[in-house]
Amino acid sequence: MPRSDEHRDENVWFDDAAGPVVRPYAMTSGRTRATGEFDLIALVVAMRHTTVSDVGLGPEHLAILRLCQRPLSVAEIAAHLDLPIGIIRVLLSDLLDRELVFVRVPQPPADMPTDDIFKAVINGLRAL
Repeated sequence: MPRSDEHRDENVWFDDAAGPVVRPYAMTSGRTRATGEFDLIALVVAMRHTTVSDVGLGPEHLAILRLCQRPLSVAEIAAHLDLPIGIIRVLLSDLLDRELVFVRVPQPPADMPTDDIFKAVINGLRAL
C-alpha cells in the first residue's frame, strides 16, 4: 500500500512542522508598502474591540487587535505574531485607515530635554 505522502500535490507548499505555508504577501494582498510610517518602537493600542461589522479583516488583523488591548510596540507585535516587520506595517496601515488602532510615535531625540535639565531635576530632588 503506498504511503499517503507519496501522493502529495507538487504545487502545495508544506512545512513539516507547520503544515501549509502561506506566503507573507498573501496576507497583505500583494501590497509591500505601508501607507504610513511605523517606527519599531512606536506604541500601538486598539481603539475598540472588533465587531461583526468589521468585515474584510483577516486573521492577522484580528490577532493584532487582540494583542493591542494594551500598548505594544510595532517590534513586539511582529515578535508575538512571528511575522516580518514589513508585513506588520502594512497590516497596521489597514487598521489605522479603519481607525481601529491608535499609534503613538516616539518623540524625536531633538525634542528631548538635554542632560542639563535632567541634572537640574536630580539636584532639585536631592535638595528636598
